[in-house]
Amino acid sequence: MSSLANKVSFDASMMWVDLLDGRRLGVPLAYFPRLLHASPEARAHCVISGGGKGLHWDALDEDISVEGLLLGVGDRTHAPRQHAA
Repeated sequence: MSSLANKVSFDASMMWVDLLDGRRLGVPLAYFPRLLHASPEARAHCVISGGGKGLHWDALDEDISVEGLLLGVGDRTHAPRQHAA
């Protein structure tokens, strides 16, 4: 199966990534705070890069791999929270 993106769209709480093999992946915007807090206009400026392997928003400084989405990986720009002992 091909895990390459060919279209990205959004609703109020989700990012939808259509894959070349016909699958549609829904990802909560909460996984990616930059996208969650961006305007709909800024979200719409997604560039599908690497032949469909990545998603890029230049103005938002956001890069997301399709492989990472399929693995359930969210935003990794922040260190994991440490739990108090």
